Amino acid sequence: MKARPRITRSIRARVTAGAFAVTAVVLGVAAVSTVIIVRDALTDGVAVALEQDLDSIGDRAEADPDTVRSIDDDLLVRLDGPTPVANDDDASSIPSVSETPSRVTVDGDSFLAASDDTERGRLTVARPLDHVDDSVSTTTVLLAAGVPAVVVLICIVVWVVSGRALAPVERLRREVDAIGADDLADRVEAGRDDELGELASTMNRLLDRIEQARLTQRRFVSDASHELRSPLATIRQHAEVADVHPSSTSLSELSGVVLAEGARMQDLVEGLLILARLDEHRGHTVNAVDLDDIVLTEARRLRGIGVDVDTRGVGAARVEGNEALLSRVVRNLADNAARHASQTVTLRLSAGPGNVRLEVEDDGAGIPLEHRERVFDRFTRLDEARARDSGGSGLGLAMTREIVRSHGGDVVVSDGSGGGALLTVTLPGDGRP
Repeated sequence: MKARPRITRSIRARVTAGAFAVTAVVLGVAAVSTVIIVRDALTDGVAVALEQDLDSIGDRAEADPDTVRSIDDDLLVRLDGPTPVANDDDASSIPSVSETPSRVTVDGDSFLAASDDTERGRLTVARPLDHVDDSVSTTTVLLAAGVPAVVVLICIVVWVVSGRALAPVERLRREVDAIGADDLADRVEAGRDDELGELASTMNRLLDRIEQARLTQRRFVSDASHELRSPLATIRQHAEVADVHPSSTSLSELSGVVLAEGARMQDLVEGLLILARLDEHRGHTVNAVDLDDIVLTEARRLRGIGVDVDTRGVGAARVEGNEALLSRVVRNLADNAARHASQTVTLRLSAGPGNVRLEVEDDGAGIPLEHRERVFDRFTRLDEARARDSGGSGLGLAMTREIVRSHGGDVVVSDGSGGGALLTVTLPGDGRP
């Protein structure tokens, strides 16, 4: 389909066209109405004078019918009686009319005529309408010339004014269009104190979000590449050693390394996939979930790997959510606490009015106040947890917060009763077990 010229799509052209249409219709209707009003007003004036003529001439005709002959030629008067009398030869050509004034044509000229019965016969009087027709014609000509001129003038004014009003929008468009992928730090001018200034500020905030998203994406890709490269390098290193020096290692040792690093890579990829789905705000299946069953299952798992777990504070609680994702939340928090605990991990779960509260506490060194928000960033590991065997992938807490917030809740870090870290998850619930 052939594209229309840009001018027909511009706001300026549409505003001008709209002004033209509205002005033309309004002024056209007003012009026609004016002509009709002028014609009717002048005709009504002639009708009033005609009624007065009928009264005055009727009185004179009743006294002396011959006085009709001496009436001014501006009027056409005819008295139809035993002896018809008229003041002009054209008066004899007046067609028969009623008492209501009506327009008639006599010898090519327009008249307003009316009749009335007198004692001497039927009196017919006609007044000329030349001045009415001339006035209507003059008014029509003036309006026919003036209305288009006014419409054109208004369109010119609207075109100029709308062009000046939209000039800042075009300038803003050019500024935004000039910002490329490598210039996301640039911003548009937003110094105006009006709607355009607000639009510029909104666009600057949008650019801020785009720039931040791009930085986050770059950092995410860089960190993910680094995290994936590390286990791959470990597997390759052990494989090369086994190939060059087969006596220095065994199949059991090599398979152990491959299995451990493969599990680490699998956990990392699964975490990335979950975060990607959460970033895209994909919907997930929601069912009634017994959160206490998930918590007690994770407690048994931790005890199976030698971690001391205190579950005395776990009560019955049910929430609406995705069981697989909520299980991931509990596992991430439990693994994080087990990694940093000195001896004991404490799990508490309670149902309150309108919400469910899950607390996971360790008796380790805790999290410094200045790092309590940063631990929820992706691939963030504090300095003391940088080692591969204790630091994890750096996605657990980030994934936990994203999942919890997708369920309408939140997770925060605070100090535990024993000085360790206390992570508290709050989820919406009906408060019933």
